[in-house]
Amino acid sequence: MRFRFQKPWASPLFPTSRRDFLLTAAILLCAILLCFFLQNAGVIEGFAPPVFVLAVLLISRLTSGYLYGLIAVLLGVICVNFVFTYPYWAFSLSLAGYPLTFFTLLMVSLITCTLTAQAKRQARLLAENEREKMRANLLRSVSHDIRTPLTSIVGSASALLENPGLSQEEQQALLRSTREEAQWLIQVVENLLSITRMGDEQASITKEPEAAEEVLEAAARKFRRRFPQVTVTVSVPEELLLVPMDPILVEQVLANLLENAAVHGRASHIALSLEKTSSRARFSVRDDGGGIPKSQLPGLFDGRLKPRQGPGGDGKRNMGLGLSVCRAIVRAHGGSIEARSREQGAEILFFLPLSA
Repeated sequence: MRFRFQKPWASPLFPTSRRDFLLTAAILLCAILLCFFLQNAGVIEGFAPPVFVLAVLLISRLTSGYLYGLIAVLLGVICVNFVFTYPYWAFSLSLAGYPLTFFTLLMVSLITCTLTAQAKRQARLLAENEREKMRANLLRSVSHDIRTPLTSIVGSASALLENPGLSQEEQQALLRSTREEAQWLIQVVENLLSITRMGDEQASITKEPEAAEEVLEAAARKFRRRFPQVTVTVSVPEELLLVPMDPILVEQVLANLLENAAVHGRASHIALSLEKTSSRARFSVRDDGGGIPKSQLPGLFDGRLKPRQGPGGDGKRNMGLGLSVCRAIVRAHGGSIEARSREQGAEILFFLPLSA
């Protein structure tokens, strides 16, 4: 077994980077120039400490760890004492009140640096906890969505092998059930591949200008082959609309939304539409199915949606996985997604920016 020892200077509390160094130097330079300007403008004494406290706050907020904030604290105290406090260009702690003034400045700067760095760390921890919750929800959805069709496939195959005297109609019914469950598994695997390809919601994906109309037509064509009983209409603008996107991932979003409308919404007709707004492309998937209960709308895309039971939905399958994948893909493109409940059916819209 190998043990990895982390060097003290390599601690994540004191990371170093060229970006943070240049940012610290730029902010301190701006603080010094501002103080020189105020000094030449004849501003009364005492302007320098708050300027450098502000610089410490900005550096602590915009850099990683504690290192550059502490450097800013020390350099700020030195500049205030040496450059901007009488006697100028000389260190002096002998004048009345100076030791207390500089000690107060040092403590205020240190506290500002520490609190800012801790607030950033807490924000990162909260974000990591949210991602862990999302992964846990995803794993629960995947385990449910994979186990159920696999059980059905094994049961159908066992029935065919153990009952050679089944009629032709019974054999065809079992084979159709096996094919449907296998197609569902393919869809789950494609969702997982999409998530793996992106990494997480903050992932950077490669976007190229693509004809959005072609992506809609491709998704509708594949959907019609799987659900020939559902009518799909596609409405696109007359002018070609180029949208910066990963076409495979956006097609996956449309495939998930179409399948959810057919399987869970029990829709007989689905309308796909594409429109251009001022700065975004608007994609719409509207169906005439059972709709979405208003109580489920707030958590529709968080991966925790329970399967609907009874005639209004397929209780075997959880649509939370597909919708959480849709949200992750749309957000990775810099867009947004939302759902609306209609008098008959539901509508899900997502928006993608027209500029990369």
